Amino acid sequence: MSSDIATHTTLLPRAELASGQLAAMYELLSAHFEGVTFNQFLEDAAEKNWAILIERAGRLVGFTTILAYETSVDGETVSVVYSGDTIVAPEAWNTASLPRAWIESVAKLRLHYPNGPYLWLLITSGFRTYRFLPLFWREFYPRPGEPTPMKWQRLMGRLAAERFGSRYDASCGIVRLANPQRLRGALAKVPAARLDDPYVAFFTERNMGHAEGDELVCVTELAPENLTAAGRRMTVAIPRW
Repeated sequence: MSSDIATHTTLLPRAELASGQLAAMYELLSAHFEGVTFNQFLEDAAEKNWAILIERAGRLVGFTTILAYETSVDGETVSVVYSGDTIVAPEAWNTASLPRAWIESVAKLRLHYPNGPYLWLLITSGFRTYRFLPLFWREFYPRPGEPTPMKWQRLMGRLAAERFGSRYDASCGIVRLANPQRLRGALAKVPAARLDDPYVAFFTERNMGHAEGDELVCVTELAPENLTAAGRRMTVAIPRW
């Protein structure tokens, strides 16, 4: 896309973020979310170990923080990528910058976390983020029209309980954070026309409290064979995982 030409993305260890970068990240986040203070943002960022920054003409227009780690589920080692704070300014919505940077980055991170299945643990209060799953990944859960297999239910439950403790409601697959972030204004609303999309309709049905900051727990396997055709187009610049 021509709109991507002036966009620059960077993957870097969270510990290397400068104070000015952290301030710009908070400014962008707070412009689009309610219920987040600078101290809360810094505490959340401190729990992560990687960050992806998206800049246009030297200005931050998007970012995501990541906690990548290894853990054990039923005695099996798994490597996990957990997405933290994520925001892209509306001006950059029509570019492939974030998905391309994210998919390429997690492929590179696999070198640091090579053991066991490689999973993406995502919690989301926004339908736009949930919509990335069917766009780029062939198999993911939960999803419309298909009950979540027991294997994936167990994985989601174990990973969510390990990360969020009592804030995770296993009966509905929802995380209710102590200090939820809520999208501001019109961003919190789901346009009526979008409900014609079965994935958007499913998300709003499964996460009825999304406007209040409730987060739906999702999981997929980060593997080349699990990419859709659109996902594979995001990885042309990197070697096979």
